[in-house]
Amino acid sequence: MKWRRTRPTSSAPSFTIPTSNILQPQLLALTSRDEYIQKNFFPTEHAMTPQQIVNISAHLPRMADLQPDTPAIIFPQGDLQLTFRDLDDLSDRIAHGLVAIGIGRGVRTVLMVPPGPEFFALTFALFKVAAVPVLIDPGLGVKNLKACLAEAEPRAFIGITKAHLARLMFGWGKDSIHTLVTVGRRLLWRGETLSGIIARSEEQQPFSPARTVKADTAAILFTSGSTGPPKGAVYTHGNFAAQVEALRTVYGIQPGEIDLPTFPLFALFAPALGMTAVIPEMDFTRPGSVNPNDIISAIREYGVTTMFGSPALINRVGRYGAEREITLPTLRRVISAGAPVPAAVMERFSSMLDPQAEIFTPYGATEALPVCSIGSSEILGETCHLTAQGRGVCVGLPVEGIELAIIPISDTPLDEWSEELALPPWDVGEIAVKGEQVTASYINRSEATRLAKIPDPLGGFWHRMGDLGYQDREGRVWFCGRKAHRVITPQETLYTIPVEGVFNSHPQVSRTALVGVGEPGKQQPVLCVELEADIPSDETGRIRRELIALGSKYPHTKCVLKILFHPSFPVDIRHNAKIFREQLAAWAAEQPA
Repeated sequence: MKWRRTRPTSSAPSFTIPTSNILQPQLLALTSRDEYIQKNFFPTEHAMTPQQIVNISAHLPRMADLQPDTPAIIFPQGDLQLTFRDLDDLSDRIAHGLVAIGIGRGVRTVLMVPPGPEFFALTFALFKVAAVPVLIDPGLGVKNLKACLAEAEPRAFIGITKAHLARLMFGWGKDSIHTLVTVGRRLLWRGETLSGIIARSEEQQPFSPARTVKADTAAILFTSGSTGPPKGAVYTHGNFAAQVEALRTVYGIQPGEIDLPTFPLFALFAPALGMTAVIPEMDFTRPGSVNPNDIISAIREYGVTTMFGSPALINRVGRYGAEREITLPTLRRVISAGAPVPAAVMERFSSMLDPQAEIFTPYGATEALPVCSIGSSEILGETCHLTAQGRGVCVGLPVEGIELAIIPISDTPLDEWSEELALPPWDVGEIAVKGEQVTASYINRSEATRLAKIPDPLGGFWHRMGDLGYQDREGRVWFCGRKAHRVITPQETLYTIPVEGVFNSHPQVSRTALVGVGEPGKQQPVLCVELEADIPSDETGRIRRELIALGSKYPHTKCVLKILFHPSFPVDIRHNAKIFREQLAAWAAEQPA
């Protein structure tokens, strides 16, 4: 189908999106706003000043004015490019069409469209009309996905044909959905098609983004569910604006750069930052199984300057490139998040980069990102050696605008913030943060919100990250693992990352996971080990003895005497890097003594 531009252009041609470019559905769900925040809390639209009006989609028309003919998104697999003007015009037409069929401000809308031209245009259109995208990771499973959509209570559903079939088969949103839009071929269900919506709104004028303020809900982003059921973090337009500014400031990103995002959410930041996003050919649900050549060829062909990749993807591409002595001189920065990046993985990937380029590992979570950041020069030059001694993983200093404190470990809610909660340097506790990029609540999860948020009597709130760590004398934060994963024995409490750091230093170990078998307070520490590829099974006896000897050197690891070898750790669907320790603990409990 063809979509023509509505604004006059010099001699730019119309562009075509072939149906063959449609990928497997990523099952990214988007709801509209939570109930609109009470009107008396915020200025009325007529009373708003330009400084109070914030809509995350406004970055796109701004960039379309500044660099109209610069590609905003490139899809190498289909030889397709959308300029900033293309993307802005297309999202304008879709926005007009959405409003015409009743999808506007306050309409909760599910979006199940794979990363492609339709996905990006639809997402910006939903932002423009003040509907609220709710992003749910693909692969969470039918049960979790249905529960997430039930919490969102969507009133509209936009999806490709396969997504609509799944909606009917599994009963997604059957009690709340009234408006349907099909991207592609519509079968037996009612509703509109995206091509029909665009055709009816082609000749309309540009769409002005809705006049939203910082505190207005912009999106619901569901967590990966690595330590429990997925929760929907409520993002405001102010949260998104703060994230964009933090990424720009922390990493010195400039308009005109070329970005390679291997996680769809990060691709949405690229147009806001004025970067061209090159969407690689890959299965976004399996970054750890990516074809390295697809990533490397895209970097080389388009002169990519910035890349985001999970530790699993960085590991796979780095191994491939290092073995073949491949260099990637255009890359200025690589950003990797989702789990700690092992020093060996970082060093291997760094061998392909220019000496001035860095691999950054920002620390954060779905509810708050970025919180801290550190670069590979500091990690490889200093902190990785301390990690191997069991000090935890250094995630750097808090970014500008973030307040951070370490508070005592507790599994109960805290009703009020007090400065007396903050622990001194070197004391391990829970990481708590406050700042504009920190979300305030979970959708329809009042108890989870109460557990995670601490009201501040001076204004605002603190978010409990659910992570453990400490600060050194320089203020750097050292990550020690998830609070839910600590192992409590009759004698002591063990934290996963400091323990695993010691054992991960063994050259034939790919990664380890500390788990506790039994009830907290009576747990037996068990080290699950995933070896490097091609290690013969008859070597495990020797490696077990060497690991026990390694652990005997440090007070916090000498009690870890049960070691089990696992063929392949279960990991999260988002980054293929967060280890599902709960599953490993259940597996370990079934193994013979």
